[in-house]
Amino acid sequence: MTTPSCAPPRVAVDASVNRVRAAPMKSLPLPPFLQRFDPLIAGWMQRYGVRVLHVALGVIFVWFGALKVFATSPADSLVRATVYWVDPDWFIPVLGIWEMAIGICLAFRPLLRLGILLLFLQLPGTFLPMVLLPHVVWAHFPFVLTMEGQYIVKNLVIIGAALVLGGTLRSSRSSVVQPPVDRGR
Repeated sequence: MTTPSCAPPRVAVDASVNRVRAAPMKSLPLPPFLQRFDPLIAGWMQRYGVRVLHVALGVIFVWFGALKVFATSPADSLVRATVYWVDPDWFIPVLGIWEMAIGICLAFRPLLRLGILLLFLQLPGTFLPMVLLPHVVWAHFPFVLTMEGQYIVKNLVIIGAALVLGGTLRSSRSSVVQPPVDRGR
């Protein structure tokens, strides 16, 4: 029986683009009848994953922003309670327009830098209820979140997605680093 290693992952340097990348991770072995589909599925995900991420983030932000603009957002009361020092009658629609701008920018690669900037200016505010309204966010501190708390914590996924998209900015589609081919060594 082998014990898990706490050593850092192996890295390889891709001299063609001067990048360091992690070696492929080992995963559970696939049954033989599924092994022929694995490269097809992984290739499809690699080819379309970033595009789908652009569209998905765009849709989410435009949708949630529009709900705020049209005063139909389920987060309305949470926003009102969190930023109680600002008039919500103008703040919530402006926040909605801001979120719609984020969505449009994240959906279209030429606007991605602006979208990431707008997103990272907006995100700290989304975590404010965790500090200002702990009774609304936590059912039992520190591990059991309420529905509102889950709504807020899911923003960690949005941060990760924005980092992935931001990581594509300095390269064209054709020069994105490909994972090394495992030749069984």
